[in-house]
This record gives sequence, C-alpha cells and structure tokens, in this order.
Amino acid sequence: MINKGFKPKRNIDHNKKLPPGQYIVDDLPILTAGPTPKIDKEIWNLEIMKNNELILSINWNDLMKFPQSNFVTDIHCVTKWSIFDTSWEGVYIDHIIENTELKSFNGFILAECYGGYTTNLPTNDLIDKKSMIAHTYNSNPLDAAHGGPARLIVPHLYFWKSPKWIKSINFIDTDKPGFWEGYGYHMYGDPWKEQRYYND
Repeated sequence: MINKGFKPKRNIDHNKKLPPGQYIVDDLPILTAGPTPKIDKEIWNLEIMKNNELILSINWNDLMKFPQSNFVTDIHCVTKWSIFDTSWEGVYIDHIIENTELKSFNGFILAECYGGYTTNLPTNDLIDKKSMIAHTYNSNPLDAAHGGPARLIVPHLYFWKSPKWIKSINFIDTDKPGFWEGYGYHMYGDPWKEQRYYND
C-alpha cells in the first residue's frame, strides 16, 4: 500500500551516492503491508528473545532509560525511492543487548511488529551501531504512519528490513523468512547489489 508523500524528486543531487535503480524523493513516503495499528506508549512493549525464550521485556519507560543517540542516514526503498539525510533518535541495539548473552550471538533475528509483519536479518547487521530502535524522526515523535511509537531502523539495507511498530526481536540460530521474504523478496536486501528479489 502506497500513501500520500510518494513524490519523486527528479533533480538528483549528483554529489551524493545513489544505489543503482533508485531516484530521490523529498519526503518519507508511507508504505504499509496492512492497516496502521495505533499503539499507545503506555502499552507498547518490546520483547527481546533467544530462540523464542524471553531475555528482556522493555516498556516505554525502560526504553527511555537507555542511552539516547542521534542517527543521520540515507534510506533506500525496494520500490526504488531514496531519501537523503534523514534524522532519527532512539536506542542502538548494542545498548539494549550489551549486558545480555546476546552480545556475542552469531546468527539471525526475526523481527515481529504489532499488526503481524515480520522480517529477518543476520545479527551482524544489528550490531556496531548499524541499527536502532527509533522513536523520533526529524526531531518529531515518530507518528503511527511512519511506525510510531517505535520502529527498527537498519538503513544500510532496503527499507522493508526496517519494520514499523516493532514488538519483538527474536535471536534465532537458523535464518527464517519474514513476510515479504516469504513472497519472494531477497533474504538480505542490499540496495547496492539490487537484491530486491530472491534470485537477485
């Protein structure tokens, strides 16, 4: 589903690198695989699991107690739009798992969202400040249409790997396809290699 805000910007800034097949847009488009859930901060909760066993349960107040960081990055969507210099604030995954056994976990994750959407990633793509639980976008609280109150941001991969309305992150030994991967999207999704579909 593609909603308002999806406006291509044809005057590409050639001083910035753009992955092959992409074009620049002005504003962050709204794309969803279903209806937008409304989650109050009072009931929002993030579960961190290992092979389906609960390791951490983090409510909104807990999230705010972690170190808060700013993250400026370019974003690239599998539908071929890109947006430069987006600004996010939230908590790096490193800070969430640093005092747990998951710090040295070498496997994969399956992220699940309120609403049922899922996506998979290697754990190496979450650590070393490569991913964040973001609650603020361009200095404003993240609204529901863009994944608020909080979403996972993994900007070096296509943006379907940055799921909205994050509910749980399950660290798993064996890779498992998520929602779009089950429909033929690539298991990894590197925009620089144009890994859009399973055989790319």
